[in-house]
Amino acid sequence: MKAVVQRVTRASVTVGGEQISAIGRGICVLLGISLEDTQKELEHMVRKILNLRVFEDESGKHWSKSVMDKQYEVLCVSQFTLQCVLKGSKPDFHLAMPSEQAEGFYNSFLEQLRKAYRPELIKDGKFGAYMQVHIQNDGPVTIELESPAPGAAASDPKQLSKLEKQQQRKEKTRAKGPSESSKERPAPRKEDRSASSGAEGDVSSEREP
Repeated sequence: MKAVVQRVTRASVTVGGEQISAIGRGICVLLGISLEDTQKELEHMVRKILNLRVFEDESGKHWSKSVMDKQYEVLCVSQFTLQCVLKGSKPDFHLAMPSEQAEGFYNSFLEQLRKAYRPELIKDGKFGAYMQVHIQNDGPVTIELESPAPGAAASDPKQLSKLEKQQQRKEKTRAKGPSESSKERPAPRKEDRSASSGAEGDVSSEREP
């Protein structure tokens, strides 16, 4: 799942010359749903969007507050073209979830947003319609978000370092096994040494008058 989040002073959606949705200050989210997206990716994206700190705090410090912190509005627009791959110069959208599946998924996304935030502050366009999206970008500030793909842990540097540490621990554990067993192995050698020292003791005792 991909999202383009823009900080806005206002934004609106028009369909067929009629404005169907509008917000004031807040964020406009363009959302692209892929074939592989599941509930896990949906929940990840909802958290990221609502907690993304693109606003300043009361003291004017930038990148300190999220849309929830500021109690601003959110305008969501479904945009399958975010799942585009180029074949030469021609866009191809085979990675996008088909519209008959994507509509239900998108509605679930909106539902999760409303559950996590204030429902009256979540607005959206019209799924599948030809829309004019009017965005007054503030800054401009535009942030691209992408949910982790299945198996992405192996390519994520942080996850990779964790995996490497786990592997190192396993190797150390394996290394300890043989070393401990090797420590136990000399036990009979110690007995041999004591036996030889005992024999030497006997010899020395024989040498004593």
